[in-house]
Amino acid sequence: MMARYCSLPPAAAASLSLLLVLMATSLSPVAAQNEPKINNSDHVIIVANMLPIDLQCNLTFSPNSLNVSFWKKNGEEIAGTRRNTTNTEYRIAKPKADDSGWYQCMFYFLSYPAANATIEVKAAPEITGHKKSENKNEGQSALMYCKSVGYPHPEWTWTKKVDDRFVEISNSTGRFFISTRENYTELSIVNLEIEMDPGEYQCNATNSINSTYVTTILRVRSHLAPLWPFLGILAEIIILVVIIVIYEKRKRPDEVPDDDEPAGQMKTNSTNNHKDKNLRQRNTN
Repeated sequence: MMARYCSLPPAAAASLSLLLVLMATSLSPVAAQNEPKINNSDHVIIVANMLPIDLQCNLTFSPNSLNVSFWKKNGEEIAGTRRNTTNTEYRIAKPKADDSGWYQCMFYFLSYPAANATIEVKAAPEITGHKKSENKNEGQSALMYCKSVGYPHPEWTWTKKVDDRFVEISNSTGRFFISTRENYTELSIVNLEIEMDPGEYQCNATNSINSTYVTTILRVRSHLAPLWPFLGILAEIIILVVIIVIYEKRKRPDEVPDDDEPAGQMKTNSTNNHKDKNLRQRNTN
C-alpha cells in the first residue's frame, strides 16, 4: 500500500512558516537573558616601572549553581587560581613583557555550559635571545635566530647592512630562508660566499605597541681556515731551522781547528813555547 501525503494549501503553509519564525524570535531573547553575565577589567598595556596589575572578573548572573572558577593565560590554566566564587581576581605583582598575553577568567557550572571573559595584557616586544656572532667556513650553512616576549606576537623582518644602511633581505639568490612562528624567527643561509655574506644582520620585531631589534655579526672564513694552525706550526719550525743554520755558519774561525795544520805540529809548537819561557826565567835569576 502506498503512503498518502497531504499537502497544505499555499495560504496555510505561509501562515505556518510565519508562526515558526515568530516563535523562534520570541524565544531568542529569553535564551539570551538566561546566559551568564560577566563584568571584567579593561585591557592593559605594560610599561616600565609599572605598579601591580589586578585583573578582575565578576559573575553578575548565572543560570545555574557555580561549580568552580579559575584563570588561564594563553589557553593554559594558571596554577593556584581555582576558587568557588563569583568574584575572582588575579594579580601580576611585577609586570614585565613576559607577563603579557591573553588572560581568561573561567566559570564552570553544575549543569550549564562554561562561561568566560578575556582580558588582553599587552606589552612591547622584547628580544630575549639571539646570537651575537656566527663564525662559519665558506660553503657551509649559517643559522641566526631571535626570540622575544611581548603581546601581541610581533611581525618579524631580517635586514643586512649594505653601504652603511640596513636593507631587507630577499631570497633572490635562493640561499636565504626565513622561518617565523609567533615569538620566534630564524634566518638560514646556505652555501656561504666569503665575498657576499659576511657582515651585520638585524632581526626586527614589531607589534602594535612598539618595535625593537638586535644585531648578529656573521663571519665567513676561507676553505684553508682549518689548516691555519698547522701552517703556523710549520712556519715556526722553518724559522727555527734557519736560525740554527745561520748561527753555525757565523761561528768564529778560531773555534774551528785548521784542517791543513797537523795535530802533532800544534803540540810541538806548544812545547817549544814552554821551553823558551823556562829559559827566560833562568837567565833572569
